[in-house]
Amino acid sequence: MKLLKRILAPEIRLAAAVVLAVIVPCCPASAQAPPPPTAIAPAAAPGPQQSEPQAPAVAPANEPNAAPGTAVAAQLPRDLSPWGMFLSADIVVKVVMVGLAFASFVTWTIALAKSLEIVAAKRRLRGELAALARMSSLAEAVRKFGARHGLAPLIHAAMVELNLSADASDKEGIKERVASRLERIEATTGRRMTRGTGMLASIGATAPFVGLFGTVWGIMNSFIGISKSHATNLAIVAPGIAEALLATALGLAAAIPAVVIYNVFSRSIAGYRALFADAAAEVLRLVSRDLDREARRPGAKPWDGKISAAE
Repeated sequence: MKLLKRILAPEIRLAAAVVLAVIVPCCPASAQAPPPPTAIAPAAAPGPQQSEPQAPAVAPANEPNAAPGTAVAAQLPRDLSPWGMFLSADIVVKVVMVGLAFASFVTWTIALAKSLEIVAAKRRLRGELAALARMSSLAEAVRKFGARHGLAPLIHAAMVELNLSADASDKEGIKERVASRLERIEATTGRRMTRGTGMLASIGATAPFVGLFGTVWGIMNSFIGISKSHATNLAIVAPGIAEALLATALGLAAAIPAVVIYNVFSRSIAGYRALFADAAAEVLRLVSRDLDREARRPGAKPWDGKISAAE
C-alpha cells in the first residue's frame, strides 16, 4: 500500500495543480464582472436630485451673517464729515466744539486787528522819531508835535516837569524827574500795546485741555453705548470715537495759531517799546540841552519853560 502511494503521489499532485490552474482564473473573472446595464442608470439619476437640496442648505448659513450687517449699517450715521459728526455728537461735546470754534474766531479777530494796530503805530513812531532827532530844542518839538502825534505825551510831560521845576537850581534833579515821568509814559504805552494779547495766551494754554475734555466725554459715551448694546463691533464704536476726537482737533486748531500769533505779537511789541524808549531818550536829551544852554547864559535865571517855548 505504501508502495502504491509513493507511485501515485506525483500524479495526484500534478492533477491537483491542473485543477487549481483552471479554477483560479475563472473565479476573479466571475467576481469582477461588470454589473448589468440597468445598474448604471440609477447612479447617474441622483445627480440633479442631490444638487437641489444643497441650495437651501447654503442660504440659511448666510442669513445670520446678513442680519448683523444690516443692523450695523442701520446704526451708523449717514454722514461722517466734520459737520455730520458735529450734528450726531453728544450735547456736551457740541458745547465744547462751539466754544473752541468761538475761541478760534476770537484768535483770528485779535490777530487781524492787532497786526494793523502795531504796523501803523511802528510806521508813525519811526517817522516822528526821525523828525525829533533833527530838532535842537524842546520848544521846537512842542511847536512841531501836536496832541494827535504819538510822541506828544512825552513832550508834554517834559514841559510840565520843567515848568514845575522852574525855580529849582539843581539841574540833575530836574533831569531825574523828567526821566521818571517819561518812564511812566513808556510803561503805560507798553501796556496799551499788549492789550488783547492776554486772550491769545489764555486760548493757547487752555484750548487743548478743553478739547481733551470733549474727547474724554465722547469716548466715555461710546463705551457706555457698547455696554448697553452688548456689541463689540468696531463699526459701532468708531463713529462715537471719531466725534470725540473731533473735539481734540478743534482744540488744537484753536490753540496752535493762538500761541504762534502771541509769540509774533510779543516780538513786535518789544520792537515798538524799543522805538518808544529811543523817543523818550531823545526828549530827555532835548531837556538836558536846554538846561545846559540856560546855565551858560550870562546872568541866567532859573529855567522857564514858557519863556523858552515863546522864544
